[in-house]
Amino acid sequence: MKPKKSWREKLADSKGLPKVTEVSGKMSRRWGEGTMVIPAPLEVDALMKQVPKGKLVTVNELRAALAGRHHATFACPLTTGIFAWIAANAAKEAEDAGAKRVTPYWRTLKTGGELNPKYPGGVKEVAQKLKAEGHDILKRGKRTFVVDYQKTLFHGLS
Repeated sequence: MKPKKSWREKLADSKGLPKVTEVSGKMSRRWGEGTMVIPAPLEVDALMKQVPKGKLVTVNELRAALAGRHHATFACPLTTGIFAWIAANAAKEAEDAGAKRVTPYWRTLKTGGELNPKYPGGVKEVAQKLKAEGHDILKRGKRTFVVDYQKTLFHGLS
């Protein structure tokens, strides 16, 4: 049996990505016409690393930066989200191994400023990290958000 890949190995495995493809079929009905970039995991990680302390991004900002970088109409929402999740777990794995500087995954939010419950430690740990950086957190039902997250969005992704 093959040993299971670590999160850092998954992050480094580009699988021939990035790739820009024409949007067609069912996808064009949902997302529109044009081209879509399927990013490489390390590209998503590199963008997440650019977000400074006190600032935030949403996955949509990551997608817009990726689309611009590849001259595509948009970036794949599914793979961008999955690769952000892999980057978060790889960062936690590196931190657990003693790394002092890791990808600040807690600064990458879901659409609407929602904390990602799939990140390491879940909402509780992500909220603690965000509070430590001066952000206010609000729980609405089962979901958790950064209050006024728009005011601290980082617009310098490249």
